[in-house]
Amino acid sequence: SVAAAIEEVGEASVEWKLDGARIQVHRAGDDVRIYTRNLNDVTERLAEVVAVVRSFDSSSFVLDGEVLGFMGPDQAPQAFQDTMSRFGRGAGETALVPQFFDVLHLDGADQIDEPLRVRRERLAALVGPHLIPGTTTPDPAVGEGVLADALAHGHEGVMVKAADSSYEAGRRGRSWRKVKPVHTLDLVVLAVEWGSGRREGWLSNIHLGALDPATGEPVMVGKTFKGMTDEILAWQTARFQELETHRSGHTVHVRPEQVVEIALDGAQTSSRYPGGVALRFARVVRYRDDKSVDEADTLDAVRSLLAGPATP
Repeated sequence: SVAAAIEEVGEASVEWKLDGARIQVHRAGDDVRIYTRNLNDVTERLAEVVAVVRSFDSSSFVLDGEVLGFMGPDQAPQAFQDTMSRFGRGAGETALVPQFFDVLHLDGADQIDEPLRVRRERLAALVGPHLIPGTTTPDPAVGEGVLADALAHGHEGVMVKAADSSYEAGRRGRSWRKVKPVHTLDLVVLAVEWGSGRREGWLSNIHLGALDPATGEPVMVGKTFKGMTDEILAWQTARFQELETHRSGHTVHVRPEQVVEIALDGAQTSSRYPGGVALRFARVVRYRDDKSVDEADTLDAVRSLLAGPATP
């Protein structure tokens, strides 16, 4: 929770967590270069971002941020895969908007050893409306308000960062915490794949279905092999061989009789699965022997988790 994160790091910058494509922007005079997190130069694909960066009132800086697209009259954020598709194509119908969360260098001076509260003040003065929204506070209630606002605008959560932390390249350190709501769904197992490596000999990756409200039949919405202990792997290997109907390659298809509780971060549109939606970061919580298949969640429940502004 935001409260637990603030209790751990102290006064914090609580900032919206966007589900965009990470970028780092370098400007030296008129030269602007844009790089991915893997330092691939994507400047030529992002002319609209170059134009924004050239509008800033400084000719020497290095910034960390994200780009994402917004759709419709409510300006709902695009799903991550749509942003990445546009990111890879170059020019497209939807412009990508840069939003920045840190400054590494400004006007000839490195900023990485400055405390975050100072860096964020300087970043705000430089980028104006292209600053990722947030606030610096020691108050958990204020931080929870930032989280509620981020979710209401269709974003995935917040980052809670120690206000006195210096810049750390690469992975987030102990001074940064990501806070996102966790959803759970009761879904139906449709098939399961034999594992490999350490999981060889066990049935591992499960295919998950939600009930189609029109037919009452389960429709596939994703897979997961996350959250499984050795005990769960052993149990499901025995269980799903009992329910087996046929095999195709390394996949064992089963009668749709087993309900499993799945934790997930949300859903996204997808043409990969028949229901038109896919689970995001799904992992097993527990098997629900106390629930029958007709008590499983529906496609409508999955679709309700699609990114977008909250409805009143």
